[in-house]
Amino acid sequence: MAMPPASASPSGARHASLENFIAARTRAAAVPLVPQVRLYLGDDAISIWEQTETQAGRPGRQPPFWAFPWPGGQALARYLLDHREVAAGRSVLDLGSGSGLTAIAAALAGARRVLASDVDEFAIAATDLNAALNDVRIETTGDVLDGDAAGFDVVLAGDIWYQRQLAARALGLLRRAAAHGAVVLAGDIGRAFLPRNELRELAAYEIPVVAGLESAPTKRAAVLTLRS
Repeated sequence: MAMPPASASPSGARHASLENFIAARTRAAAVPLVPQVRLYLGDDAISIWEQTETQAGRPGRQPPFWAFPWPGGQALARYLLDHREVAAGRSVLDLGSGSGLTAIAAALAGARRVLASDVDEFAIAATDLNAALNDVRIETTGDVLDGDAAGFDVVLAGDIWYQRQLAARALGLLRRAAAHGAVVLAGDIGRAFLPRNELRELAAYEIPVVAGLESAPTKRAAVLTLRS
């Protein structure tokens, strides 16, 4: 997931410190719906969240979206690996990348270039760790939602429809990307600000999730694209 604009990518000693922090509090495990991908995953969202606030030096920061395989991202990743022609040989932008799951799936599907965008410095560090774990190359960057995704053939947006302003900005970028000819794919369980009227469903999956985060053991997650 992504959040509204803030923050920049960490670098140097700070980046290494974040990677060490993540590796010490997570474990490498296969993603339930996408066992081809392994991620550094957490077991206890609240504990990691509290420790993240301490590490960041400020309370009230965003949850550790990077520590869990969210259902929309799992659906997108599964779809990309089942339909490799979508990403193969193409440049891919992954919005609100979180753990980097969908970016990694795009790389495994044969993408020529993958750029993962997230405003959380922890997510940037987690994506780098997870890319190395899966032996793929992924570039990272901060907030790109005010751009037009020029130069990218595919734009991915998993689990970003949970906050009104964020959803509006993301939809604007997806529209601009589609106008430039990009393939636009979203993955979501139907959160509050998903623009349902502007999307059509391509596939759907029943996905095991962390019950403490999603209030259920499984969720139906759909892969969607903009209506033409």
